[in-house]
Order: sequence, then structure tokens, then C-alpha cells
Amino acid sequence: MLQRLLFGLITVAGLTLAGCAHSPQQLNPEPKLTTQLAPVGRGQPVIVRVVDGRPSPTLGTRGGLYPETSAITVQREQILPKLQAQAEAAVRLLGFTPTTSAPNAPQLTVTLAELKYQSPKEGMYVTEATIGATFRSDVQNANRRYSGRYGASLDQRFGMAPNQETNTKLVSDVLSDALTRLFKDPTVGQVLAE
Repeated sequence: MLQRLLFGLITVAGLTLAGCAHSPQQLNPEPKLTTQLAPVGRGQPVIVRVVDGRPSPTLGTRGGLYPETSAITVQREQILPKLQAQAEAAVRLLGFTPTTSAPNAPQLTVTLAELKYQSPKEGMYVTEATIGATFRSDVQNANRRYSGRYGASLDQRFGMAPNQETNTKLVSDVLSDALTRLFKDPTVGQVLAE
């Protein structure tokens, strides 16, 4: 009888601890522009480059009892083509023609400077997370240069630890918001149009 009780307690304790450990997640976000842009160009070619300036593909951890085993990552090979497509779409909406090379064409470089996911370090259960994204724009047209930084963040509370689908949506939303802010900056379009 005592053995059964002890075995039952060990089993419950083991399941409880296993529930506090989170698996790593590799996210595949889908950033999208979230607003219309007013055209300022007249079809001029613009060289558009997107760069991943993050020091690592790791955004942070999911927290829990063993946070070092619950990393959240977004690989540059997955995010760069999506960001490039959105940047080119935004340049088209601004009235320009995106290109990879053109003599004396204005240049726009969009750098993903930061992408982070922070959950509280204390506690076994993940009940909240702060997700943040920062882009940098570098615009060059003849002798005129312009740089800007655009960030977005989201504080999210959870009833239970978020799954991969939920985290992918949250990271996508934050990336979309920050990228939209970059292209809503009127100076970006003005410098490209000069």
C-alpha cells in the first residue's frame, strides 16, 4: 500500500515537473504590411535590400522550470525572403519600382536589428511574454542620406504556455507593426523620390 502511494506521488511529481519544462520552438513568422501607403514616386527604380542584423537567430526562451532548453528561434533563411517581399511590395505602393541593381538608383536598406521574446524568469509556468521587433532603415539618394529606427512591442498574458502557432502569430504581428511603421515614415519616401 505504501509503495503504491509512493509510486503515485512520484508519478504525479514527475508529470508536474515535465509540465513545467517547455520544448524549443522554431517559428516561421509571416510579416505583412498592415496599412495602405500613399504613393510619392513616379515609377523610379529603387534598389531594395533586406538584411538580418541580429547577432543570433534566438529570440529568447519560453521560460518555465528549465528555460535554457526552451529557446525560441527564427532562422534568417526563413525570415529574409518574406521581409524582402514585403519591402518590395511597400516600395511599389510608394510608387517606385524595386530592383536589384540600377545605375545611380536610390537605395533602401531595411535591417532587422532586433527580434526578442522575453518571459519572466521566476516561476514554473509561463503566464506572460514581451515580444519586440526593431527595424532600421538606411536610405541613400545621390548625396542625401536618411536613417531611422522603428520598433513595436507587445505584452501578452496567457492562461497556459503558448504553443508554436500562438507564438508564430504574436511574432508575426509585432514584425508587421514595426515594418509598417518604417514604411509609414514620410521621410523614407521623400528621400527616395528626390
